[in-house]
Amino acid sequence: MNDADLKTILDRTRVIAVVGASLNPVRPSYYVARYLSLRGYRVIGVNPGHAGAMLFGEEVRGAISDLPPEVDMIDIFRRSETVAPIVDAALAHLPGLKTVWMQIGVENAAAAQAARARGVDVVMNRCPKIEHQRLNGELRKAGFNTGVISSKL
Repeated sequence: MNDADLKTILDRTRVIAVVGASLNPVRPSYYVARYLSLRGYRVIGVNPGHAGAMLFGEEVRGAISDLPPEVDMIDIFRRSETVAPIVDAALAHLPGLKTVWMQIGVENAAAAQAARARGVDVVMNRCPKIEHQRLNGELRKAGFNTGVISSKL
């Protein structure tokens, strides 16, 4: 995906299901979901271990099949080998699904192919928080102070 594609995805997305969401604020799935929620996305956690708990004003769901139909993106925080059934469930239960996003370190070619065959965009091995920050100029560029340093010895 190029930057224009990523920007299109992030601009059109409204409701994100975070699969593998944690209630622990030091876990990446928590702070990514929090960031997205603070940027105006409706974020719904999916985690059977936290089903019924509240996360960013939404009830955590136990399964993809418990999600509302308006979910248009799933963000997957699961091991690569577990992705195919997640994507299959999302394709079966989410009529408005437009994007399958697999987090950094998560890739599954078969699941990606199945989603693309249904007209769903796929992003693998990237983080929507990082991409959103980067594309919206929120990340500061690393660099060195170029000022002149003088000292008198």
